[in-house]
Amino acid sequence: MKLLWKMAAVLVLALWMIEFVMSQPQANLINQGCSQVNATSEFFSNLNATLADLRRQLSINRTHFATAQLARSSNPVYAIVQCRNYLSTADCVSCFDIAAVDIRKYCRLVNGARVIYDGCFLRYETNRFYGTANALGNAGRCDNGTIRNGTASATSYTAVVEALLSDLVIATPKTKNFYAATATKVAPGGNTTVYAMAQCAETVTEIECQNCMNVALENIKSCPPRTGARAFDAGCFMRYTNTPFFASNQTINISRYLRSGGSRNKKAIIGGVLGGFGFLLLVLALLLRFRLSRKKRISPRGKLGSTELQGPVTYNYKDLKSATKNFSPEYKLGEGGSGDVYKGIVKNGNIVAVKRLALCTSKAKADFESEVRLISNVHHRNLVRLLGCSSKGPDLLLVYEYMENGSLDSFLYGGKRGSLNWQQRFNIIYGTARGLAYLHEQFHVRIIHRDIKPGNILLDDELQPKIADFGLARLLPEDQTHLNTKFAGTLGYTAPEYALQGQLSEKADTYSFGVVLLEIISGRRCGDTNIERDTDFLLEYAWKLHDNNMHLKLVDESLDSDEYQAEDVKKVIEIALMCTQSPASLRPTMPEVVVLLISDRSLERGPLSRPTFVNSEDRIRDVPDVPPPSMSNATATLSELTGR
Repeated sequence: MKLLWKMAAVLVLALWMIEFVMSQPQANLINQGCSQVNATSEFFSNLNATLADLRRQLSINRTHFATAQLARSSNPVYAIVQCRNYLSTADCVSCFDIAAVDIRKYCRLVNGARVIYDGCFLRYETNRFYGTANALGNAGRCDNGTIRNGTASATSYTAVVEALLSDLVIATPKTKNFYAATATKVAPGGNTTVYAMAQCAETVTEIECQNCMNVALENIKSCPPRTGARAFDAGCFMRYTNTPFFASNQTINISRYLRSGGSRNKKAIIGGVLGGFGFLLLVLALLLRFRLSRKKRISPRGKLGSTELQGPVTYNYKDLKSATKNFSPEYKLGEGGSGDVYKGIVKNGNIVAVKRLALCTSKAKADFESEVRLISNVHHRNLVRLLGCSSKGPDLLLVYEYMENGSLDSFLYGGKRGSLNWQQRFNIIYGTARGLAYLHEQFHVRIIHRDIKPGNILLDDELQPKIADFGLARLLPEDQTHLNTKFAGTLGYTAPEYALQGQLSEKADTYSFGVVLLEIISGRRCGDTNIERDTDFLLEYAWKLHDNNMHLKLVDESLDSDEYQAEDVKKVIEIALMCTQSPASLRPTMPEVVVLLISDRSLERGPLSRPTFVNSEDRIRDVPDVPPPSMSNATATLSELTGR
């Protein structure tokens, strides 16, 4: 009898789930995939914890995207969920709940799986995969229905779909959250409308998103005049249909993200004229790539192995000199220990930032070229893009993308002080953490920035942060926990073990990030001592407030207390103090910081350790790395690892 009751209960549950799924059109399963490797019981215990964490983030933080990981074990789990941005929080959580059931059902015993629905996708692996956008198994699916004459001609419908998808390919990687949804009537006053959306995982770079969009378009471009289609990949999703699947008020204006200049017809004409040269250019490009790859293979110092690095654009010195009006003071954007930065307007009308380096020795030039070769391939939405360089003139010049809002320090204690609200400050904290996490663990080599401070965090026109100035950056070889090197950076933001003992690891950037985080919350310089006649520097002052459970006394008075929750601020302050603990081993990694910032879970790491305080406003310029006699040749510069 008990067995019959159990079977009945299971049947009722199954029927309920079927009815629930059928009532949830966004839970239409598009694709699933499973690893071929069986996992341990510890892995599934970690998986359950990460899935629970993902659900908490979606429901409590009311977000459409979340990552979770339990990496500190012999069976690590990395997980990610993303809902389409047009879903409500309730629908997003419902889609996740269905995904969490299905992913266990389809892939019961293995250490990796993914499920993709119209409304969301869920994936977990035993290896870090967050930066992956394209992978084997990407595909497109056409709907069965076909547009017939009488509603809209097949030709007109196909033309509108092709144009709309092409626009989404261009616009989606440029949007804030890698998401775009739009709708267009097939003919003015007509009855048929094309609804389309595209989305990339928020953990991928803009370049990877663009690549994924290109593949997605290829996978469904042959579908029109079918009424709809879907394309999916490891890190992106694209869909179009003639029936609405999002509300009319949930579209975005994608025209602002499209290339300027001319209509599509004009572009088509130009493309046709240039098309005759396409084959020749392709052959030349392949020959050039072949020659470069041969040089890379025979390089005696090819430490990066199979990595395909493309060199930066080489600018003419005279052109950059002209673009900056001969490095005019009125074009000057800022200055630092390694050089001054100028606004430049290049020949095509684009605005760039030109950094004029202070050192021009033969060694500086050699290191400059090697560092540029690597940094130009670092692509992330929270890292300033290096566009190119000039090394043939009297000065070494670096060309970066131009940031409309300048550096963060002007918003904290400069002319724009007090203009950032709490949400904007948190977004800057989170974006900076993501940029550092990419440098430390998501790029193919580990990069330590060495000079994280508000002056090196730039803000775009939407106040999104981008880390800048890689002049002091160093690579950390995979087989080493730290480097022994002479100090270079800015005291006050520098970890004590590095400033005093020359021990450099990625935890030095974590320390600097913690100090910057305190500055963002307080609006106070790390070296200032004039708050309420307190003689303590910022970090020591923050520690005392924490010790006395008076965290909120640190908050910038210009912030409206109605804009933030006291517990949220307290949590962020404790993360900052966690990042500045000594010894360095107590500090979290930057990927862990990213998770802590967006997770609702408490900071379960035991009592905080009191920081070691090192304070100064004096910058020490970079000098050649010469280890002390008692140390081995552990020092590694970018040039040593990339080759000359």
